[in-house]
Amino acid sequence: MIEPDLYRIRDFVPDFDAIAAEFSGRSRALSARATIKADVAYGGRARETLDLIFPENPVAGAPLHVFVHGGYWRSGEKESYRFVAEPVLAVGGVAALVEYDLMPGERLPVLVDQVRRAVLWLQDHAGDFGVDKARITVSGHSAGAHLASYLCAMAPAETSQLRLPRLAGMLLVSGIYDLSGIPDSFLKHEAKMTPVEASGWSPLRSVHHDGPKRIIAYGADETRPFHEQAVALHATLSDAGKPVELLAVSSLNHMSVVLELGDSECLLGQRLAELTVAR
Repeated sequence: MIEPDLYRIRDFVPDFDAIAAEFSGRSRALSARATIKADVAYGGRARETLDLIFPENPVAGAPLHVFVHGGYWRSGEKESYRFVAEPVLAVGGVAALVEYDLMPGERLPVLVDQVRRAVLWLQDHAGDFGVDKARITVSGHSAGAHLASYLCAMAPAETSQLRLPRLAGMLLVSGIYDLSGIPDSFLKHEAKMTPVEASGWSPLRSVHHDGPKRIIAYGADETRPFHEQAVALHATLSDAGKPVELLAVSSLNHMSVVLELGDSECLLGQRLAELTVAR
């Protein structure tokens, strides 16, 4: 009997394609009515860009929330996730969606560095688009949560001279924090992650810095690795004395959890809005 691949989300979410289409549909609807500054360069590469989405009546000193999309490091486009900005805009915040290069064309250190540089660019240019650099929060989903976690952490091989952004809060949703199972998963030929790379860039093996409270969230209907790794990261941070909260959201899978994140009427959307405006 062949064991199921617990990382192959499509096998566990019957309406996978319909939910993915809803991501795009909601994002197109938001794009049609919101003020967006698209494809702002934070670096020199083609995919080193971000989208800024502004509330209807922006005010100076607004909070900024940054979202990092998933796609198992080898797929995904920021434009399909613009709907996640809805709860941010509803409380007067500015939203930024970060793009980054993809595996296997690039390796994990490049992707981590790009997300860090994107948020540092936003911090350094906050005044240019009317936000308070002391009120920057971040969320990420799946591989995006993995990448976002390194905004406040260092991999074992990195040095203490590393410059990291100053964040006011972080919401990590359905992240992958132990990458050891990825090289032998269905992603073997799609991401081509090596065991050495997986070991060197697993948040559960990394050094986590002091700073913002982290909320570690996951859907109760996700597969076992997402449950176990959320609990393990929460324990790692808690044992190290970092402010952290573990949040299991009932009746959500790895795809529907993103729909909730972008819905101000749902628990995760409400938590995103609260995180955005918290001081």
